[in-house]
Amino acid sequence: MSSHSDSGHGHTDIDWEVMAAQLETSGELQLPVLRQTAARLRELIGPEKDVRRILDIGSGPGVMTCVFAEVFPDAETVAVDGTPGLLDRALARAERLGLGGRVVGRHAELPEGLDGGEHAGGGIGTADLVWSSKAVHHLGDQQGALNLLAGVLRPGGLLAVAEGGLPMRFLPRDIGIGKPGLQARLDVVQEHWFENMRAELPGSATVVEDWSAMLSRAGLIGVGSFASLLDLPAPLDETGRSFLHAFLARLQETASQSLDVEDRKTLDMLLDPEAPEGILRRPDAFVLSATTVFTGIRPAR
Repeated sequence: MSSHSDSGHGHTDIDWEVMAAQLETSGELQLPVLRQTAARLRELIGPEKDVRRILDIGSGPGVMTCVFAEVFPDAETVAVDGTPGLLDRALARAERLGLGGRVVGRHAELPEGLDGGEHAGGGIGTADLVWSSKAVHHLGDQQGALNLLAGVLRPGGLLAVAEGGLPMRFLPRDIGIGKPGLQARLDVVQEHWFENMRAELPGSATVVEDWSAMLSRAGLIGVGSFASLLDLPAPLDETGRSFLHAFLARLQETASQSLDVEDRKTLDMLLDPEAPEGILRRPDAFVLSATTVFTGIRPAR
């Protein structure tokens, strides 16, 4: 999800406006998992905790924001993002789902906008639940970002950060074209891109990505984690195939130069909308991924 405008990062630059539709499609594919995750967070907070305000940090097009509004009907749910177009999309989604009265948007560049002051005064304000999915890794100082996220929690509030997990699987080892094992080589290319992206972020700092330890260093207690699994078996429907096509197209645009000639040809074939071996037509494409959510509670006064 979008965390800021990401300007000036060379070949690792991310145009979140261009990716808006892909981000929303990805979120919609994961809706069953997102609803399970929100329900699990409701359990972790406990029935005695009155959740009145939720912040979705790096909300993107607001898929999870709206899920929170459904699961926590008495709370104000705030989509926080650095890309105005994505906030517009989040608010439009809330209106379509009949949640417009309880979902609001707040433009904030991250991490600068993580101000726990009164939101009427321009900051994002405080909250009983703070959620951030795949946004912290787009910030140079990840520990510093977690410290700020913990700082906007109200006493007894819960911070939940979705980071890490397992790379998405979507093809068999041998797909009948090119060399077997393409998926593993695509993983390597993405890791290389990710390493470069992180190195080019302003204030980039190296840290051992032990997220539980990082949450503890941010002053949170009761730190734990749970994993959510997205399992969409073959054959995929049109939405799933379109999502994979957009995913591979972005990979081709950003990182295909790291592949050898044969793998680039295979990637071209997978992206060919007319080819029976292409991702839009082949019957063996699937989606399997695991995301880990790390949680911690701000001590009560």
